Amino acid sequence: MVLISREEAESFLYLEARLVDERQYDNWLELFAEDGIYWLPIDTNFGPKEHLSLIYDDDLRRRERVHRLSLAPPAQTPVSQTLHVVSNVEVNNGIDNYDAVLTSAQMIYEIRGGDDRQLELGDPRIFAARCEHRLRRHNASWKIVLKRMVLLNRHVPIPNLTFIM
Repeated sequence: MVLISREEAESFLYLEARLVDERQYDNWLELFAEDGIYWLPIDTNFGPKEHLSLIYDDDLRRRERVHRLSLAPPAQTPVSQTLHVVSNVEVNNGIDNYDAVLTSAQMIYEIRGGDDRQLELGDPRIFAARCEHRLRRHNASWKIVLKRMVLLNRHVPIPNLTFIM
């Protein structure tokens, strides 16, 4: 079994955060395994096929999400600017048939410029989340098999989550 060190795990999570913040979505897609899932559950007591989710994206849905955000004009106008802060990284190697399971806390700061014609334009928003990344070693790199992000405010209405990745 190939192990991932805490330093390598942190570097992986920091890279993912930077790619999203810099809107390098094609590079973000490359971090996922072909069978990878990006999931934001509402109720953490149920699996994605047993309960509604905020987001449940397989490879096709992730690519569609990136395509919509990359259009001119993009699906979200004006586009959100984000800053991801990653902390409390924990590493577990060789759990549940995954090469590595990373858990972290993330704060996502988001702001959209504009005027008062759209709800919450110009208002900064903060999303706190507990994240789990299940990774598989593929050749010389790590690939995301599952990214599960549990938002603390998932039980209240959240307008426009187009930006969140």
